[in-house]
Amino acid sequence: MSDSALFGPDNLPYGLFSTPDRPGHRRIGVRFGDDVLDLGAAAAAFGSAHADVLRAPSLNPLLALGRPGWQEVRTQLRAWLTEDTHRETAARHLLPLSEVRLHLPFEVADYVDFYASEHHATNVGRIFRPDGDALTPNWKHLPIGYHGRAGTVVVSGTPVVRPQGQRKPPNEPLPVFGPSRRLDIEAEVGFVVGAPSPLGAPVGMAGFRDHVFGVTLLNDWSARDLQAWEYVPLGPFLGKSFATSVSPWITPLDALDAARVAPPRRDAPLLPYLDDGADGADGIEPGGFDLRITVRLNGHVIAEPPFSTMYWTAAQQLAHMTVNGASLRTGDLYASGTVSGPEPAQRGSLLELTWGGREPLELPDGKRAFLEDGDEVVLTAWAPGPEGTRVGLGEVRGRVEPAADAA
Repeated sequence: MSDSALFGPDNLPYGLFSTPDRPGHRRIGVRFGDDVLDLGAAAAAFGSAHADVLRAPSLNPLLALGRPGWQEVRTQLRAWLTEDTHRETAARHLLPLSEVRLHLPFEVADYVDFYASEHHATNVGRIFRPDGDALTPNWKHLPIGYHGRAGTVVVSGTPVVRPQGQRKPPNEPLPVFGPSRRLDIEAEVGFVVGAPSPLGAPVGMAGFRDHVFGVTLLNDWSARDLQAWEYVPLGPFLGKSFATSVSPWITPLDALDAARVAPPRRDAPLLPYLDDGADGADGIEPGGFDLRITVRLNGHVIAEPPFSTMYWTAAQQLAHMTVNGASLRTGDLYASGTVSGPEPAQRGSLLELTWGGREPLELPDGKRAFLEDGDEVVLTAWAPGPEGTRVGLGEVRGRVEPAADAA
């Protein structure tokens, strides 16, 4: 199936773009095949009540509208792009995708990253604790996560400069400083919060659709050697905070209705606020998403992680993230954690694919244990759509550049 076909009327993801003649003028766009609809201009032409919001230089005002507004805009969009009576007017506001520049589509408020794949967590546990339990005692009772750095979330195509920091070689008595030697990827799915919530008011699983606007592919770049030295006892810090790449396109949740699936069967009791055992009860939908991810390194497919295998769902993550009374803000981004399946070719990080670097990948352009300068990683994904169609998620692309003082 062509890439264009993945972005038909059942998808319509939102982004932010500019044109060469007006590089400083950022506009909301909607991808439609190989074109981008200038949404603000189209809304004005059609007399939409949301024209002012859709002319904003960021998605945040649209995110803040809330679900009724999202649905109304989406209904209008589908009509403008598919109905014969509107086609001529809409066509005047379509621009070739190849002629626009794409930007980070929203202003990131807070960023949280989870650890939701049982297969990934088990693999990591076996790599680092071969003689102990693969999973920590709390893993099946709550979605483990950490607060990341919103200011280093970057749009696809932004170069990733190899991070520097402290690392401790296993046979040395003291740490050394320098560029990371174990730079890795994490193939993830991100969820973008639209409607905020007040401080002190938890958001239950049934509130997922009311607060989460859409989905984006995400690569949480990781310096494994920096991470290994710093994370005891508090968790990820500099080994994670240097760059997180996201797609320039945010796919609305409503475009993924046909991809909703039940999560894997739980084999541990859950506290009530996380219990989704009776999908459909109390307004709780099937919590999983059937997203098929492909990871390419320098053009070569190295993994195809299935998101449907994720143990903890995005609705559970939202509920856990707010159960202590933490508020949601428009533009909050939270990510699934590395997506990995049960098979070796379904592992979403080089850490797993090379088993801690001990089993390098054999690629046409050489072996890889971890990323080298000049390497390019591309994530793509699609999901089942209505009536046999497919819905694409915008790609995430990043190329590794040398550390700043090593250029």
